[in-house]
Amino acid sequence: MSEPLHAVVVTGLSGSGKSTALRVLEDLGFYCVDNLPVVLLARFVELWESSREEVHRVALGIDARERLFLGGFHAAFEEVRRAGVRLEVMYLEASDEVLVRRFSETRRPHPAAVGGNVEEGIRREREALRELREVADRIVDTSALTVHELRAALRDMLARDEASALTVSLVSFGYKYGLPTDADLAFDCRFLPNPFFVEELRPKTGLDAAVADYVMDRDDTRTFLEHVQNLLAFTLPRYQREGKSYLTIAIGCTGGRHRSVTLVEALRSRLEAMGVRVLVRHRDVER
Repeated sequence: MSEPLHAVVVTGLSGSGKSTALRVLEDLGFYCVDNLPVVLLARFVELWESSREEVHRVALGIDARERLFLGGFHAAFEEVRRAGVRLEVMYLEASDEVLVRRFSETRRPHPAAVGGNVEEGIRREREALRELREVADRIVDTSALTVHELRAALRDMLARDEASALTVSLVSFGYKYGLPTDADLAFDCRFLPNPFFVEELRPKTGLDAAVADYVMDRDDTRTFLEHVQNLLAFTLPRYQREGKSYLTIAIGCTGGRHRSVTLVEALRSRLEAMGVRVLVRHRDVER
């Protein structure tokens, strides 16, 4: 077969949405295999190479339930990459609070829990998967996403042209709720005047024209955006040259409703004018 195999390994914390991600990939035309033992990765590639089926995209669900996985994933990933496979690792995670709530709602036991203690199970699993997270090509934080929002985000992320073009994900957030764990770059805009303290603007968000005008009608705002744009104009081609296909940039203010939202929207316009593929998520705008 002339076209190389594109394999996406879907992994991460239990309860973070891996099953949903696999279903989305299946909808996008990937051949999906869940809970594949890592020792069979090379064998899977051999079967693909000998197959007459025109299958060029596969998604493999692998997680901590497979005990041999944690000790051998480095060697297994390297072996299939040497075989010419375009291997991409997608790691899904969520905050401890969100994971506890999800397990409580579904009443499922956590696979790493001892004596039914979900919090301890999450801690154990997070530590066990730490090295895997470090080698992931994409880290997706699902804490603030509903199932429908996760599906939409993954479709946007994966349905794009699979060439080498870099996709930038812009995320607005509130520092009071913590930094997005999947951010590659983070910018703090709390030095700008806060619309929250303007009574008529407080209930609005950065998506409203009145708030956007308040934030953007300042030399400091425009200068800040110009510096960020110049930095990205320099770094994005170099990220792409190094093989990075997905970059998450977070912009934060205090609550994630006003300044950061306006700046993300303004930066979106600037990047799109540069020909950059952009996804946008306002993590805390509804809080």
